[in-house]
Amino acid sequence: MLRRFSAGAPRGSWPAEEYAARLRAQGRSARVVMDLESDAFLVVAGNAGSSG
Repeated sequence: MLRRFSAGAPRGSWPAEEYAARLRAQGRSARVVMDLESDAFLVVAGNAGSSG
C-alpha cells in the first residue's frame, strides 16, 4: 500500500484516483482499491491484491 484516503472526501473529489494518476504519469504502477472494513480508498503498487 502506498497511501490511504478516507472515503468521506467531498462530493466530486477523487483524491485517491488523482494521486494514483500522478504516480502513473511518473511511470509508476498504481491502482486504487476500496477497503470496506476501514471505509477508505487505498492506492496500491502494481498488481497487489489481485487474484489470479
